[in-house]
Amino acid sequence: MVLSPVSPEGRLTTLYQPENGRFVGDVDLHFGAEQILFSMPDEKEHWQVFEIGGDGSGLRQLTGEQPDVDSYDACYLPDGKIFFTSTAYFNAVPCTGKDDVAVLYVMDAEGKNIRQLGFDQDHNWCPTVSNDGRVLYTRWEYTDSVHCHARLLFQMNPDGTGQTAHYGSNSYWPNAIFYARPIPDHPSKIVAVIGGHHGVGRMGELVVFDPAQGRHEADGAVQRIPGYGKKVEAVFKDQLVDASWPKFLHPYPLSENYFLVSCKRQPDSQWGIYLADVFDNLTLVKELPGFALLEPIPLRKTAVPPVIPDKVDLTRKDAAVYISDIYAGSGLKGVPRGTIKSLRVITYHFAYRDMVTNPNTIGVDGPWDIKRVLGTVPVYKDGSARFRIPANTPVSLQPLDGEGKAMQLMRSWMTAMPGETLQCAGCHESQNSVPLTGRTLALEGSSDEITPWYGQTRGFSYRREVQPVIDRYCVGCHDGSKLIPDLRGDVDAAEYGTALPWQRSPHAGKFSLGYTQLHRFVRRPGSESDLHVLEPMEFHADTTELVQLLQKGHHNVKLDAEAWDRLITWIDLNCPFHGTRSEELKDPGSQRRRRRELLKLYAGVDDDAEAVPGPGTGIYNSGQPLEPVVPKPTRAAGQPSIDCPGWPCDVTEARGRQQTAGPSPRRTIDLGEGQSVEMVLIPAGQFVMGGPAGAPDEQPLARVKIERSFWMAAREITNRQFNLFDPTHDSRVESKNATQYGVQGYPANLPEQPVVRVSWNETMAFCRWLSKKTGQRFSMPTEAQWEYAARAGTATPFFFGNGDVDFSPFANMADAKLAEFASDVWDSSKPLANATSYDEWFPKDSRFNDGGVLSVESGRYRPNAWGLFDMHGNAAEWTCTTYRPYPYDPGDGREDPASAGRKAVRGGSWRDRPRRCESSFRLSYLPYQRVYNVGFRVVCETE
Repeated sequence: MVLSPVSPEGRLTTLYQPENGRFVGDVDLHFGAEQILFSMPDEKEHWQVFEIGGDGSGLRQLTGEQPDVDSYDACYLPDGKIFFTSTAYFNAVPCTGKDDVAVLYVMDAEGKNIRQLGFDQDHNWCPTVSNDGRVLYTRWEYTDSVHCHARLLFQMNPDGTGQTAHYGSNSYWPNAIFYARPIPDHPSKIVAVIGGHHGVGRMGELVVFDPAQGRHEADGAVQRIPGYGKKVEAVFKDQLVDASWPKFLHPYPLSENYFLVSCKRQPDSQWGIYLADVFDNLTLVKELPGFALLEPIPLRKTAVPPVIPDKVDLTRKDAAVYISDIYAGSGLKGVPRGTIKSLRVITYHFAYRDMVTNPNTIGVDGPWDIKRVLGTVPVYKDGSARFRIPANTPVSLQPLDGEGKAMQLMRSWMTAMPGETLQCAGCHESQNSVPLTGRTLALEGSSDEITPWYGQTRGFSYRREVQPVIDRYCVGCHDGSKLIPDLRGDVDAAEYGTALPWQRSPHAGKFSLGYTQLHRFVRRPGSESDLHVLEPMEFHADTTELVQLLQKGHHNVKLDAEAWDRLITWIDLNCPFHGTRSEELKDPGSQRRRRRELLKLYAGVDDDAEAVPGPGTGIYNSGQPLEPVVPKPTRAAGQPSIDCPGWPCDVTEARGRQQTAGPSPRRTIDLGEGQSVEMVLIPAGQFVMGGPAGAPDEQPLARVKIERSFWMAAREITNRQFNLFDPTHDSRVESKNATQYGVQGYPANLPEQPVVRVSWNETMAFCRWLSKKTGQRFSMPTEAQWEYAARAGTATPFFFGNGDVDFSPFANMADAKLAEFASDVWDSSKPLANATSYDEWFPKDSRFNDGGVLSVESGRYRPNAWGLFDMHGNAAEWTCTTYRPYPYDPGDGREDPASAGRKAVRGGSWRDRPRRCESSFRLSYLPYQRVYNVGFRVVCETE
């Protein structure tokens, strides 16, 4: 309809009215105002793109060459071509499988020469041309991240090159950005409607953004309308705008200050056309009783944005990627140069229609999609990389250390057009930062080719890629005959069940018993991890119990290099089980053929992601049977007795020694700003260090003498205390199991919780700061000091006894409370009733309940005889000792903070079962690694 004159009294005339009451929408006016694009169902009820003259004549249908495809949401390009979205990709929204996904395509002005540009997991929406000639659009994505906050604004060139996030990447706010349009004559400002996930659809609040000021959450939000003079605050909520009024749709900016927009002022108002401005005025332009007036567009000529020349080379099937410095950006902050040796290159196999891919389908609690390993490419010493990837393919990169373990997870993908060179400055570098320049090692030769991963590209299947490793090294013992995890791959898992109704599906839970047992010992992103950029090494394989168990010498099991690679790759891919859908989930039927046909027709890609590969190049997928490896015993049963006079001792004796070790057993260190550290005196003495029944790295036992008494913090350093030293530090959150709507999991960053995700290097810097502040010498305890203090004269695994003692009064360890990680999707404080092993699966000792889900404020549990709290559990703790084999020798340099190598960590945490929290239990991490459950406490020399 056309309104003239533009006023409430103006007359509405019909430009075009379809037959049978069909809907007309997605209106786009040509720059010359002579033609109009719109979407409308055809006679067969498939959505198509139509064009009509500006005077209502010359109607023609532009799309429709495929009888089973919908096409809609088109816009004109400066060069005369047309962008539109289409379901020809034959994929669907994974959480339900019911909504066909439309991604971006381009065609000529006659509806011919169609080429696919989007290769995304989920919808592309609202394409529009920006002032510089690029195309803005909304892209919904969630691979191992929170799906209800991830409809972000993207951009690409009209030829499909340069696909990058424009606003909202790694952001919880806004949940969705719809109908974005550039503000005329401004280099960077845009206006858009922001909305939630569940609740009202697409409508929401009107916000002006300036990505030049920031692109994360509310950093670039200039103004909410209405909201003059008020700072735009980021709100983390699922149904973000349901209670917000007025509501808006379809903004059309006239200038930096004025906007035409569809608006519903109150719940009982009609949708009318308004003139909105940044001064909070809403002036009615037109209402029509009984109707909603939508999509206002001035019927006038507009300036044609510049034409960006095509950069694609359609004769090629590949593209190039150039990374100038992988260490630039926040993704690998703090990781030393030279650490990254290669990149793992993966792609995805997205869901077909009518195939629910809820978080318990491809694997337990994720991933959402089937992942396929393309292979690896090298990273040069200066951090640069240059390599070729398949074009028209969603590709994700994982930077790997020298052991092939992912140091960061991309949790997204990039897509390059044929012949394109896709350039990145680093890993999660800011788009507003100055690009790096200069010659790099990667530019000295030709682009590297991907080295395939044990054969042809295929969906990662636990049965094919991992179970052969388990059969060779594990099933000899873990065969179902003992009270240990049954890791057999030829036995089906227990019947699937869940307390979450929307995760029930006929396709879910089709796993082997061995898989459901083994995945429990792997910490990984799950279906929905923290949406913010992860800490480097957040889910590094070394933080997971399965790898730690093997590193510590589990029954002398020693994996070969390929076995390690397969296990690590499985962990880094978020522990998938299925590598195809047709083998065990559901046959996609004709969709498999149609996706392949149309991908070849519109993208030149001939790929059947459902194909089951033949034998590969590795020994584990060669098709040949492998002999089981039976490990040799590591030692004879029992440990020789070690004479240690005066040890162990009872509580009374331990306290007596403390009382006589100095004038006072307690002192307080003032940190300023109302904060202090309580210290307790640890008397000199000797003890037997190690665990008689512990892992190989806890043996052989040794008598160790603590020559001098020392002061030790009674409690772990808290977030509040550490923030006095580093106000920017954030211990962040732990994501809950399964999906989450408007919540961020469980906080680890409350003021009185122990600081975590703090590296050894940072803790040593804190000690130097504290030493300078007080004039006393602070450090972290040596490994020997730590164990001696934790035992407080005892020889038992815990200061309060052995592993069968109810630990709940004494320590915060993995217990019944850990089941609460399976909680209500809208409220993580509400545990699921009747949760199943598919809902809550963390290893734990369910006999006891210590009351702590995550780490808690220190002092809740009883201290040991020397007044030390939380030496077992809560947060694991750094020591200043370099991790080396036993017997412990303080004179071999391990206690020198300057010695190189991994640093010893003690005490276990809220995530660890009692065995992993014993006084003798040891782990180790790299000194620059921020670990999710590792904090520290300080020690000070006596005078």
